This record gives sequence, C-alpha cells and structure tokens, in this order.
Amino acid sequence: MKCPNCNFVNKPDTKYCKKCETDLTKPPVWFCDAKWHLKTLLLIYISLTLLYFVVGHFLRKLPPPYEQRIIPPEMTPWLNPKKQIEN
Repeated sequence: MKCPNCNFVNKPDTKYCKKCETDLTKPPVWFCDAKWHLKTLLLIYISLTLLYFVVGHFLRKLPPPYEQRIIPPEMTPWLNPKKQIEN
C-alpha cells in the first residue's frame, strides 16, 4: 500500500507507514450516498433520452436509400395469394 503522505510503498496489510508513521487505515474523505447515485442515474437517463430523440430526428431527415425499389405484384404472387393474376 502506498502512503498518501510520503509515497513510500508499504506492505498491503500495514496500518501505519514505516517511513512517516501516517495512519493508513483512515477511511476516504467522501462516500457516495443514495442521493448522489439518484442524481447520476437521472442525468444518464435524461442524456440518453435526449440523444435518442436528436439522433432519430436527424435520421428521419436523411433521404431514403437508393437501393430500394418497388417490386411489381406479378413477380411476387405468394404475397397476395387471393388475387388471381390475369394472363
């Protein structure tokens, strides 16, 4: 474990730094709580929702693909079996 005070590398299970005797068992200064998690998840949800609608708006403005073509019904009689094709 690295000492935050003097950057001396200690063994992982030591409680005090061997060089400067700083307490290495101190908890972190800040813990994230439920309120922080809720704000973060809400921000992510809103961002993804806005991104979805913005990308969808721009995709609808694109022209249709050129490889699309209209297939005449004579070529696909199985799509409409009730209608008889006149010869």
